[in-house]
Amino acid sequence: MKENEDAFGRMLLAHYHQEHAVEIIERDDGFIDATVGPAAYFAPYEEWPLHQRQAIEYARGRVLDVGCGAGRVSLYLQEKGLRVLGIDNSPLALEVCRLRGVRELSLTPLMKVSPALGTFDTIVMFGNNFGLFESPEGARRMLRRFHEMTSPDARLIVESNDPYPGVAPEHLAYHEMNRRRGRMPGQLSIRVRFRAVASAWFEYLIVSKEEMQSILESTGWKVHCFFDEPDNNMYAAVIFKTENG
Repeated sequence: MKENEDAFGRMLLAHYHQEHAVEIIERDDGFIDATVGPAAYFAPYEEWPLHQRQAIEYARGRVLDVGCGAGRVSLYLQEKGLRVLGIDNSPLALEVCRLRGVRELSLTPLMKVSPALGTFDTIVMFGNNFGLFESPEGARRMLRRFHEMTSPDARLIVESNDPYPGVAPEHLAYHEMNRRRGRMPGQLSIRVRFRAVASAWFEYLIVSKEEMQSILESTGWKVHCFFDEPDNNMYAAVIFKTENG
């Protein structure tokens, strides 16, 4: 990522330095919205949503924290005695992680992850980061790669949100536009904005539980259990490795 496109990292760094910071997401149909705010990326375990606190109990061994952001997952697992490698495509996000005490970091976008990073027992994708797979095809490709770089009893701990219940009219229209384009309804083209900085456009994939299970077929992974968030459509999935990838 170019420094002048690192809107996400600039937002995290501003919050770290106790400056006012708001993260804006812009979609390719013109829809613009603010996220819950940067504090969520810094939240201690006690303030995590229930479904995340439940799912993270399955973490074990060496952990890959995908899209580590401000490092909250890496720091929690470090404190639990696990060895964690945090990766992100934002240089400034990694700088915030370093400032906060994350020990192992790599400037690596998800789609560039490979066995060169080593072998892992757990891969965590919190912060709705199942979306970083970009598309069903991208998800299947990377899930097979994960199969190559994980131990025999590895697990994935991922988060997404069901895009269908209670969908607002502006999102329903986007779903229909996606269907006309031959895409999944929850497949987004978005960019992050912070103050005068905008990221490059990127793809993001939001899926229901049923869609996630369909994507996992023939990749060597199978859902072990789901954890739901009582107040919204967010959920976490604990996914176990199967014999064949």
